[in-house]
Amino acid sequence: MVDRVRKRGGRSARKREKESISKNELPYIVRKVPVYEILDEEGLNLIESNAEKILQEVGIEFRGDKESLKIWKDFGADVKGERVRIPKGLCKTIIKENAPSEFVQHARNPQKSVKIGGNNTVLVPAYGSPFVRDHEKGRRYATINDFQNFVKLAYSTPYLHHSGGTICEPVDLPVNKRHFDMVYSHIKFSDKPFMGSVTAPERAQDTVDMAKILFGEEFVKEKTVLISLINANSPLVWDSTMIRALKIYARNNQACVVSPFCIAGAMSPVTVAATASQLYAEALSGMCFAQLVKPGAPVVFGTFSSSMSMQSGAPTFGTPEPQLVLYIVAALSRRLGVPFRSGGGLNASKITDAQAAYESANTLQHAMLAGVNFMLHTAGWLEGGLSMSYEKFIMDIDQAGMINSFLKGVDLSENGQGMDAIKEVGPGNHFLGCEHTQLNFKSAFYRSNIADNNSFEQWEADGKMDNTLRANQICKKMLEEYEMPLIDPSTDEALISFIKKRKESFPDANY
Repeated sequence: MVDRVRKRGGRSARKREKESISKNELPYIVRKVPVYEILDEEGLNLIESNAEKILQEVGIEFRGDKESLKIWKDFGADVKGERVRIPKGLCKTIIKENAPSEFVQHARNPQKSVKIGGNNTVLVPAYGSPFVRDHEKGRRYATINDFQNFVKLAYSTPYLHHSGGTICEPVDLPVNKRHFDMVYSHIKFSDKPFMGSVTAPERAQDTVDMAKILFGEEFVKEKTVLISLINANSPLVWDSTMIRALKIYARNNQACVVSPFCIAGAMSPVTVAATASQLYAEALSGMCFAQLVKPGAPVVFGTFSSSMSMQSGAPTFGTPEPQLVLYIVAALSRRLGVPFRSGGGLNASKITDAQAAYESANTLQHAMLAGVNFMLHTAGWLEGGLSMSYEKFIMDIDQAGMINSFLKGVDLSENGQGMDAIKEVGPGNHFLGCEHTQLNFKSAFYRSNIADNNSFEQWEADGKMDNTLRANQICKKMLEEYEMPLIDPSTDEALISFIKKRKESFPDANY
């Protein structure tokens, strides 16, 4: 994506437009649309009861971390080897008494700080792909340049509220040092909130230390400036990497998305109710553990589930069953009183085709209606998460814009009712020239920058471009017009110095 396209309009005008958006609108969504429920209280009670039975009778393993086992034992759990069996109700009680129902994740630009939980929704780029894809070069391993490009794209749109985390894996950098460059890229090329590294406890600590340089040590002690993804190793295992990263963040008052990762039929039972029960049990244990480590540490109930092709064993996306699971666990998170993460533009397609569109739309729409607070994987996801696509990122930004618009709900103000317009126009006439239309036409409808709504003849004259080609052009234009947010030079110098010293203190390794 290095080709350039001709710029249109002045940069100063675009900057004023961005500033206008940031002043007039919150940097996250406050939903004014009710959530959709699929289970009644009896059904939710059943799932909850089954999850408690799993924790008490089957137990969950905390592997490779003796401290975590001692913590559990001290709080009354039955610990045998690495298997932890938790008394009924203990997790719920500890979470309800300590975990915040919502919290602010502070950005380096205070105007872009986001509130996570309650009626708020934060849309976040996709996470973790080792490959990237674009129209010109096809599928290839991701580099740090690709990573920075996606940070810039996320920064450049008001419809994504967060810079994300490991947007793609920069495989041109050593595994044990690439987290420095990723975190620094989020800080340097964006001023939105971002996620921390979790692939080793020392990398989590490096992230915290860099945040302290950026925000100040005292600020980080008191406020949440990082959120990080902590995945269970389903079924019913927390491994030492995730446990230790969680402890680092919790002890530093930083947020963790405690998220089981289930492919039903392989990592959980094939049925919806059983998968929901297991997911809830795993999430309860992780969120509770965070509170045992540091009472009050912010946590997000995270879920990721997919169905599975019974022919190939590959995960499938956009299918009905995982959406049912999503609605169930979203309702359970509200009962528990913690923020909820799920959803995104999930799909199994290899390219930006109709399959990618309808599978992603299915997941995004259901996540929106379920009341997701932190929607990871909103933009860019292809190939079951193996690939991050430039064009898909642009398409998904458009969907994110629609989500932003839909969740504003219905305007019932005097202007929204439009009675003056109806009286002015009367029977048998049109509303094109009436005063109400003239006053509202710019903001009345969501306007896609990628969909083609012209006539066939106009489309043909414009080059017969499909959605992918239009997204390709928009992406290039956004990268061309990107303007880096200002950062204090002394802070930047301190970050660069810290990274240099840390990188020099240990050899490169690809593990």
